[in-house]
Amino acid sequence: MDSNVQAEAARKAEFNVNKLTKRLRHAVGEAINDFSMIEPGDKIMVCLSGGKDSYAMLDILMNLQKHAPIDFELVAVNLDQKQPGFPEHVLPDYLAKIGVPFRIVEEDTYSIVKRVVPEGKTTCGLCSRLRRGILYRVADELGATKIALGHHRDDMLETLFLNMFYGGKLKSMPPKLVSDDGRHVVVRPLAYCREKDLEKYAVMRAFPIIPCNLCGSQPNLQRQVVKDMLNQWDKKFPGRIETMFTALQNVVPSHLADPNLFDFRGLQPTGLPNPDGDKAFDKETFTDPVSAEAIVAFPNILASKRATGCE
Repeated sequence: MDSNVQAEAARKAEFNVNKLTKRLRHAVGEAINDFSMIEPGDKIMVCLSGGKDSYAMLDILMNLQKHAPIDFELVAVNLDQKQPGFPEHVLPDYLAKIGVPFRIVEEDTYSIVKRVVPEGKTTCGLCSRLRRGILYRVADELGATKIALGHHRDDMLETLFLNMFYGGKLKSMPPKLVSDDGRHVVVRPLAYCREKDLEKYAVMRAFPIIPCNLCGSQPNLQRQVVKDMLNQWDKKFPGRIETMFTALQNVVPSHLADPNLFDFRGLQPTGLPNPDGDKAFDKETFTDPVSAEAIVAFPNILASKRATGCE
């Protein structure tokens, strides 16, 4: 290959790497700022599973730690659940190499899950409960003020649809919450990050990925069904995923149907204009989210089809 072509390809690759890195760091920084996820003096327990998302979260938080105007600590924690074939050396070696304080917690939850859950049933529910209790205990032992989880934007949308389809609730994963024991603040710094970006970032950074053989290999999981649905939408209707996530940040309680969330019983006319008031006799119109370039190009595309008889 010509040296000029190679040089140009290298420049393009470096540009794309820098662009992706900046996009993810900006998304994490924006989420942290929007939800006040990190405060001066925080000790953040970063839950590291060995998957692409938690690796990326730790990597980006370490960079933020170096450049942020506030001081905070990071400690990486991995729960070794004693799954058969789990490569115990991978995470300690990696964490020692990058120089972050860490703790490996060994608890045989695998045997408990396999013993309690009938063959063919999904193990995620029990596994999650056991893991959660252990991590809360470890957070106490470490004196952590925040627990950081690696859930991203796509996880939040999948949870929204899982709750609607199977739980009858309009509920998702919040970027920040108080734990169910009332003692810990849990944050999700990747809340604004796209999974497709995290996948590229994991390849770029060559993270030593460890697959979950306990639950990730189970067929027909409800979450996987929803994930496939969203992926199909994303391919067929570019921009729809972004619009749906924006909807999570633009909730209008008066236009839903939960009397515990909005005082429908006490609703009375005020005589004053209300921008959120219902336009009961107007037909609402919606458009698919398409790029401005596509809108501009559409007349030319249509004309071309007509000219070639392909309309």
